[in-house]
Amino acid sequence: MRFTKMHGLGNDFVVVEAWQGVPATDLSLLARQICQRHLGVGADGLVFLLPSQVADFRMHIYNADGSVAEMCGNALRCVSKYVYEHGHCRRPDLTVETLDGIKQVHLEFEGSQVSRVKVDMGCPVLEPARIPMLTLPNPAVAVPLEVQGQRYAVTGVTVGVPHAVVFVPDVNAVDIAQIGSSLETHEIFPRGTNVDFVQVLNSRRVLARVWERGAGLTLACGTGACAVVVAGVLNGLTEEQVNVELPGGTLQIHWPDRQRIYMTGPATEVFTGNWPLVL
Repeated sequence: MRFTKMHGLGNDFVVVEAWQGVPATDLSLLARQICQRHLGVGADGLVFLLPSQVADFRMHIYNADGSVAEMCGNALRCVSKYVYEHGHCRRPDLTVETLDGIKQVHLEFEGSQVSRVKVDMGCPVLEPARIPMLTLPNPAVAVPLEVQGQRYAVTGVTVGVPHAVVFVPDVNAVDIAQIGSSLETHEIFPRGTNVDFVQVLNSRRVLARVWERGAGLTLACGTGACAVVVAGVLNGLTEEQVNVELPGGTLQIHWPDRQRIYMTGPATEVFTGNWPLVL
């Protein structure tokens, strides 16, 4: 199976062209094997590129643990760059079908290479029943939750996938793996959640660290960066246009008029290879 390794600010993916269909094998097992960092290629997710009847193409994502992801902002930037530079869709404006609906993508260039990708991530979901989050406040802003003997104010929002946003004085002082995994599986989130820890530097600049459902601690998260800005606005901590600084780099997020939210950032192709399939 031919693959290409890509990353969006260090959030990395194994990208596979599947225009004729996905491999006839256990795809969940394949994702776990190929994403394994010591025995496989190593990645946060496995992404298949498929034909679509309603968009330019379709992407289907498996997390590193073999679970299916509805959406991934960093993967979306990567595959949009891929289809353009590999000649599958030579237009600067693309549509991509995902399990979270059709996404509009705009490519920015330096010469013939895609330098940045801007994604219309749609309107964030704030209703607790749709996140889903088992709480009464609507929207679910600064809901008190206790984990590991500590109380956190959690804001729930879905941007393709659910997120729990927690504002803290110092993100580097948080045991992200311990607290993040506990919040990910907290009973208030019946389908689990991604967890975003945020330190506000000023109203237009924040630091964020993300514990991703199905992948663990990652260097960047596009949907998470969007959720962070939505939560920042709802909590009165940030403006609508914010630079979200992640370990892998910075994403520019804009939530104009509290409607559709936009994410802009780079994507990088690393290498190509072949993975032996056991059918």
